[in-house]
Amino acid sequence: MALVQLPPVPQPIGVFPQFTAQRTETLILKEKVMSLSGDSFDIKTVDGRPIFKVKGDAFSLSGRKAVSDMQDNHLFDIRQRHLTMHSTYYCEDPSGNEFFEVKNKIRFLSSKAVATFISAGTGKQESLLMKGNFFDSRAEIVDESTGNLVAVIDRKFMNASELLFSQQTYALTVAPGVDMALMVAMCIALDEHRNEG
Repeated sequence: MALVQLPPVPQPIGVFPQFTAQRTETLILKEKVMSLSGDSFDIKTVDGRPIFKVKGDAFSLSGRKAVSDMQDNHLFDIRQRHLTMHSTYYCEDPSGNEFFEVKNKIRFLSSKAVATFISAGTGKQESLLMKGNFFDSRAEIVDESTGNLVAVIDRKFMNASELLFSQQTYALTVAPGVDMALMVAMCIALDEHRNEG
């Protein structure tokens, strides 16, 4: 059961059709406590079904995070682009081809980021705006061409282990018709940007 219900988008948005939400889906991204590999996350649906794995590489200069499905199929890596004016993250497929970019913009007491990619189903250039209060780690992701809300990120699930171990937990609610894997990438870019501050 989802925490928030989002209306479906008019056309599918994403790169991985097999991970398109069929109904409003809420995913819980929980950072692994004391992970030796860097920022690693367990990602499950709100009802407890595992859906993705994210494994960080502590020794990578670009903060590489490998995203896999539950059958250990490597989907993509999330990396940070260095020597840019604003924090920029990108995704590359297992062959090293870039297909997704998130650029952060600086605003007073809040942040926004723009993600760009080509949607698999339509071949359309997509631009998603992520905006909100990144200090509280709440953000909305909106399709810039239609104004439709496609996802909501919320970090209101703080508990004692987060305080003790600096562990992060996010609820990511994804609208029907939207690629859950790409929304996970945007949530992780938010977490990385937050950790920079």
